[in-house]
Amino acid sequence: MSEVSGNRIRVLDEATINKIAAGEVVERPASVVKELLDNSIDAHATEIRVEVKGAGTELITVTDNGKGMSREDSTLAFTKHATSKIGHIDDLEKVLTLGFRGEALSSIAAVAKVYLTTREKDNISGTKVVVSGGAIENVLEVGAAPGTTIAVESLFYNTPARKKYLKSMRTELAHITDVVTRHSFGHPEISFTLISDGKVLVRSPTSGEIFDSIVYLLGSESAKKLIPVEFESDIVKINGYISKPELSRSGTDQQYFFINGRGVASKSISNAVRLGYYNLIPKGRFPVAVLDLELDLTEVDVNVHPAKRYVRMSHEREVCDAVTLAVENALKVEQLVPEVNLPEKKLAQTVLVEQVEENREEVPEEIHESGSVESPQEEIPVVGKKTLPLVKEDEETYHYTARDTEKRLKRSERTLAKAPKKPERTSTGLDRARIVGQVNELYIIVELDDGLVIVDQHAAHERVMYEQICDTNSSGWQELITPVTLDLTSKEKVLLEEYIPYLEEMGFGISEFGPNSYVVTTVPALLGKMESTELVHDIIIDLLSTGRVKNDTGMFDNLCKTMACRAAIKAGAGCSMGQMESLLKQLDMADNPYTCPHGRPTMISFTRSELDKLFKRTG
Repeated sequence: MSEVSGNRIRVLDEATINKIAAGEVVERPASVVKELLDNSIDAHATEIRVEVKGAGTELITVTDNGKGMSREDSTLAFTKHATSKIGHIDDLEKVLTLGFRGEALSSIAAVAKVYLTTREKDNISGTKVVVSGGAIENVLEVGAAPGTTIAVESLFYNTPARKKYLKSMRTELAHITDVVTRHSFGHPEISFTLISDGKVLVRSPTSGEIFDSIVYLLGSESAKKLIPVEFESDIVKINGYISKPELSRSGTDQQYFFINGRGVASKSISNAVRLGYYNLIPKGRFPVAVLDLELDLTEVDVNVHPAKRYVRMSHEREVCDAVTLAVENALKVEQLVPEVNLPEKKLAQTVLVEQVEENREEVPEEIHESGSVESPQEEIPVVGKKTLPLVKEDEETYHYTARDTEKRLKRSERTLAKAPKKPERTSTGLDRARIVGQVNELYIIVELDDGLVIVDQHAAHERVMYEQICDTNSSGWQELITPVTLDLTSKEKVLLEEYIPYLEEMGFGISEFGPNSYVVTTVPALLGKMESTELVHDIIIDLLSTGRVKNDTGMFDNLCKTMACRAAIKAGAGCSMGQMESLLKQLDMADNPYTCPHGRPTMISFTRSELDKLFKRTG
């Protein structure tokens, strides 16, 4: 035999084992914050303070006023699978604490330098434990306040590969902010404070009422649009708040779910909430929700994920049905007609509305040399002597009229006319096509010499707009008659601060307006009428969901894609024959007419022979 005999299987050393385990528990700085918060809550703390530097990569300090630990327990806590939460395997069936695996401190200590200072209330002095690379270096007797303080320095200093794959500082800080926010909702009886580089980002009260936490963390404007949920069945008790249909998001970032006080990520519960709204909110929009589900402890398995982010329920289908029914019941008893708060200056205008509308002339939008757009609606003529309120919702439901479609296409057509001539490429054949018609106000049917082409009008115009935005870098801006105030969560604020320079370059005028508020005074010209104040929220959420952006070019490209999507004609927009011809002409002139910026096809084709096969024609 040519194989070399001998042992090839070996037992790894303890340091390597701990680093491997740390990879499951400690994914990023937010993971450290989450594990330390769990321990503080389990220690019955009523005040918890989190301080971070460098988005947690330089320093994470968590201080609580909980029970504290003895000298023996504080050293034993860094031993793998050492825990005070459970004693034997049967305890896993009825876990009441957030932590129980005994992995957090040992995993954190394996990839960072950790300083633990703790004192039990009845002890005169406390204990300080210094750990580096998983090994205890020193144990000291020190003076300390009752409770525990854990400082984590130089996270991933001995695992550079892990540190390399962290995202931007703002993104990592946003994840930390989200962790603290979720714990605040799950435990309104505890006061949480998050400080980043000396600046307070989150501060929640100790009221014991979840609605008070919502006011502090989501803002008073969002809180006004929430309704309570109370529901109980044989297997689950549900309490919390959901938003009225008028308040929705483009993602699930403002959905907070808890099972027996434990924050969980659950797509099935999110889907159940969305199903409860049925057709009350548009497709692609998601309600705000803060819900706590109480289940029999034996019906929930919390030991299915190293970071305890997910749980398994014995009767998941029944629980989700209960969530849907709870949402439906809550919406039925509420007045769901959106409230409209009109600015005083609009109520005081002296106009005869009917006569104004009759006399108003169509004035095309003109772009200033500076890039700003002059809107024909800015001045309302005063006709007659009768005083009438100008009834107009600030966030009215927007219908994509033929005029709106025409405006969107004209903007890209004007830009296309000014663009420098590009090198020729193989034609799509759309310039020689015969348009048959439109299907479902979304797809354009086109006949070619040898087959059929179906064009997605939104994807096609999105491709045109994307290339134009990338080429011009700035689309000009238009000033809003009434500035839009945005109430942001702490997480959204952290993200927005990073992207403000890029948003301003695109045409947004954004200024800080309060602790968690910003005011938008200008928007890009290509957006036309600003349809909803959700726009900036959606852009931030879209940017967050794209994952790691390595450089400024990546950030700007993501913004260009989002702006193109918002500026393009929509699904559900009726198009005239001339508008469809204009769109196909613009698409044919694009550098890449075959996909939208996100990679979806703009068109699909069927040759005559393929159509014959579909209809089983043989001759």
